[in-house]
Amino acid sequence: MDGEVSIAAGGATLHATFTEPDSARGVIVFAHGSGSGRHSPRNQFVARALNAAGFATLLADLLTAEEDRIDARTRAYRFDIGLLATRVVALIDWVSGDAGLFGASTGAAAALIAAADRPEVVRAVVSRGGRPDLAGAALSNVKAPTLLIVGGHDTQVIGLNEQALDEIRSEKRLDIVPGATHLFEEPAALERVAELAATWFTSHL
Repeated sequence: MDGEVSIAAGGATLHATFTEPDSARGVIVFAHGSGSGRHSPRNQFVARALNAAGFATLLADLLTAEEDRIDARTRAYRFDIGLLATRVVALIDWVSGDAGLFGASTGAAAALIAAADRPEVVRAVVSRGGRPDLAGAALSNVKAPTLLIVGGHDTQVIGLNEQALDEIRSEKRLDIVPGATHLFEEPAALERVAELAATWFTSHL
């Protein structure tokens, strides 16, 4: 069932790309944030690495085309963590089985709230340059092992991730990629993110 799919999420229809290698060991659902979507080159890079590691991936636009146009002007939706989390839950339900979640930026908070909402199926969470602090009270309800990855030069976000880590009660770890900034655009930085994510998901799915 590789290719483009449409997924119902409440009153919205989300467009997604599903890729499933032979004998996939699990599905990784991507939760984009801060104006990003399924065509994000950074998330596509990580998705290809996870496919090579034997995982299926689901990359979906969490906003509709109209919402995305409004958000580009007003940023009204990218920090609506509740809405994004509801959309991630719909993606998890579509997968209909054990899943891992890979969240970036504000999508990391949405992924953690969704993990708390679906503890029976979400087996692991990875955050890349995320804002897990925005998950608020849901952090203490996350049951899935959680890996937070932050760039070494992303100092403000490191602090926010350290605060969130204190609230998470499940197995957890914070990995800092030396020399990397928020978008992991430095040489080998994104490769390191993909390596850490693949190892974490392999251990827990």
